[in-house]
Amino acid sequence: MHMKMEIEERQTHPEPCLKWRYIFSILGSMGMAIIYGLKVNLSVAMVAMVNHTAVAALSAVDDAGQGHLGPPQDDNVTGSVEPLLDGPFLWSTKEQGAILSAYFLGYFITQIPGGRMAELYSGKYVFLVAVLMNTIGTLLSPVLAFLDYRALIAIRVFEGLGGGFTFPAMNVMIAAWSPPAERSTIASIAFSGASLGTVLSMMSSGTINSLCGWEFVFYIQGGLSLVWCVLWVICVTDTPASHHFASEAEKNYIASSQPKSSSKAGEKLSVPWMKIFTSVPFMTLAVSHFCNNFGWYMLLVELPLFARSGLGVDMTINTIMSSVPFFANWIFSVVYSKSLDTARAKGLISTTTARKISVLIASLVPAVCLLAICLVGKNVVVVVILTILAVMFYGSMFSGVFSNQSDLAPNFAGTLMAVTNMLATIPGFLVPFLCGVLTDGTEGLAPWHTVFYMTIGILGFEALIFTIFGKGELQPWNSGK
Repeated sequence: MHMKMEIEERQTHPEPCLKWRYIFSILGSMGMAIIYGLKVNLSVAMVAMVNHTAVAALSAVDDAGQGHLGPPQDDNVTGSVEPLLDGPFLWSTKEQGAILSAYFLGYFITQIPGGRMAELYSGKYVFLVAVLMNTIGTLLSPVLAFLDYRALIAIRVFEGLGGGFTFPAMNVMIAAWSPPAERSTIASIAFSGASLGTVLSMMSSGTINSLCGWEFVFYIQGGLSLVWCVLWVICVTDTPASHHFASEAEKNYIASSQPKSSSKAGEKLSVPWMKIFTSVPFMTLAVSHFCNNFGWYMLLVELPLFARSGLGVDMTINTIMSSVPFFANWIFSVVYSKSLDTARAKGLISTTTARKISVLIASLVPAVCLLAICLVGKNVVVVVILTILAVMFYGSMFSGVFSNQSDLAPNFAGTLMAVTNMLATIPGFLVPFLCGVLTDGTEGLAPWHTVFYMTIGILGFEALIFTIFGKGELQPWNSGK
């Protein structure tokens, strides 16, 4: 019914060529790219920041029972491991790990507050604050690194606190700006910026580091992010109705497509927590989002590590495996989501069917690729091709577990995304830990195959439960009652 009304509205009042909902989604994608780019740039810059020669020498001294704990405090210590090569910082591997993982501490705890603030006050400004927190943290990182590694840890936690706002706040904006018939496309454009930003940041960080030095990785990327902030403030509003440049036809089209609210204008709805956590469609989505991210982190983090340690590939192949799949993911996600929305607009499939197809593609295709990787052994070319295919087809997740929250309850799109994304953050810690335990001290492909078989089982479980219990229809508790 909603689809039919939307089509009739567009035929009666045709829109101009420039559609501001797509300008919003592109700027949203750029914002997501900035957040994720600034999150991963440290992992590239740290290669040049750490004095690996000195750290190795100090580690050897420690092994002999004559080492020190923590970074040196005077010139006598640094002089004992001359000549100093590489970067200026004598951070142990534990200290490096603490610095890199600090972001996720902040990221985990601000999901629900971020979603609720976006719903009650402003998704636009909550998202802007998230980007500004990451930009400020990035620009201060070189200074704080020289001050003390603990200061760098603190600013990374600060960045993570901002990062936790991103997905919930963006989902609130998507619910407000996307007609249901175009939700898959707009959500995919916006959210896929995270994948694109990750690979672009890693590639540009290496180039900047080689040409200008590691400090400029932070200064250049942080400085360019401020340009986006200006564009976001000028070009985006919380709702189409308050936008200064959008045509009346576009405003009316979006407004007419949204579910009718029983609440008074401006009324702030209370979150129906009990109904949310007893909702079978939502709990199915939450578990599916967790399973989805388990497989995603496996492909994002561990598969390149498998290629290095298990297959022994060279740097060129590893670079291909760390970049090409994510470009493929970005392109596929946009093309796929547009095709999906077209099929929905023509009445060929329902929203529920569209979400189930998306989850099936994002779970079963990567699972089959992982199974094939286990079977082909050390055939590097085939493994690379399968990795590209697995990550590429994962692009349908933006039309699946990342869009379903707004289907179920657009009034609480931020809160629902916060809950599912907080749960889905756990694999970010769990996957590296499990891989470390299962592969520690064991050479060859066998331990990695165990990891992959476990992931295949989890992805298969996701496909099964969402196919049975997943829904795409508006839930009664969207009214907050």
